[in-house]
Amino acid sequence: MKVEAIDYGDRRVYSVGAFNRGVASWLSRLPTVWVEGEVTELRRQARWASVFFTLKDPADGACLGVSMPRGQFDGLRLDLADGDRVHVYGRPELYEAKGEFRLRALSLERFGLGEHLAALERLKQKLAAEGLFAPERKRELPFLPRRIGLVTGNDAAAKRDVLTTITARFPPANVLVGETYVQGPRAAGAVIETLRALCRDPHVDVIVVARGGGSFEDLLPFSDERLVRTIASCPVPVVSAVGHEQDNPLCDFAADARASTPTAAARLVVPDATELLGRLDRTRGGLARGARAVLERRRERIVHAHDRLRRAPSLAVERKRARVEHAAGRLRALSPRATLDRGYAIVRAGDAIVRSTSAVSTGEEVDVEVADGRFGARVE
Repeated sequence: MKVEAIDYGDRRVYSVGAFNRGVASWLSRLPTVWVEGEVTELRRQARWASVFFTLKDPADGACLGVSMPRGQFDGLRLDLADGDRVHVYGRPELYEAKGEFRLRALSLERFGLGEHLAALERLKQKLAAEGLFAPERKRELPFLPRRIGLVTGNDAAAKRDVLTTITARFPPANVLVGETYVQGPRAAGAVIETLRALCRDPHVDVIVVARGGGSFEDLLPFSDERLVRTIASCPVPVVSAVGHEQDNPLCDFAADARASTPTAAARLVVPDATELLGRLDRTRGGLARGARAVLERRRERIVHAHDRLRRAPSLAVERKRARVEHAAGRLRALSPRATLDRGYAIVRAGDAIVRSTSAVSTGEEVDVEVADGRFGARVE
């Protein structure tokens, strides 16, 4: 880029703008570099297109201004704060309007993050190979736990979210809170001890490990191998509610259930009492209708049985009368009297019925019975 200067004979003089443009043009030809330092004076506003901060050398206090497009910075979700150590990849530039030298960041990561991520991935693969994350190891959460254990920080928002939601959904719930460190080098060991203490309570049926969002470093204790193994071997089901949806500490994989937020964890461990009461009312109504239907059927059977009992004597008499008449008819058909009615007669010699001609003698008197009377006769 050609920079115009004014020739005053014994000297060439550049205007401020020309000088700044020349330096900026020269800086633009320098290569991109990685720079390490601590973040200070982080500045951002909604109307700004870029985020600004100062990179400070902790060794000698040297400072370098840095700018980065806001969308790109927000997309990294690093939650940077003053004092965080970072690696910045970018190109030196000069802001011509104010003559400000700075580093225009193209990429940004926490110092040592790459190695941390690689180590966590190796640990994740190791624990997965041992079966600690296997789906078949996951246990169902109790429907109505007698007591809920809660591992959380002291006065943490996560603690309030869990307790508020549990109380709102199921007021009779019994919660045993174990407050402990949830950040820093002592956090992993402290969470382990709290977990073990809650497990010693024989009434605790499920445990929630809750911590709100934070930086990558803030959540590192929840990827500690000792804590992951403790959760995997816990005698009661464990719900992990650590960080936000995009965070995946290793304790999430070892737990029996994972919740995206502490509030979501509370919904997992207790039912909605209002919904339960509604279901109970519907069930009670169904049982009442069923009972009424059974009683009605039984009443109908009893009425029918009473009616049969009431009609039974007359039916029995009628059946017996019919049998008597049938028997009488048969007796009449078989009676000697019926034979007489057909024109036959009965002959008696004395008291004996004459069945053969040899039974009487000529001149003997006999008695003859016909249908309408009797008369005497003499054998000829």
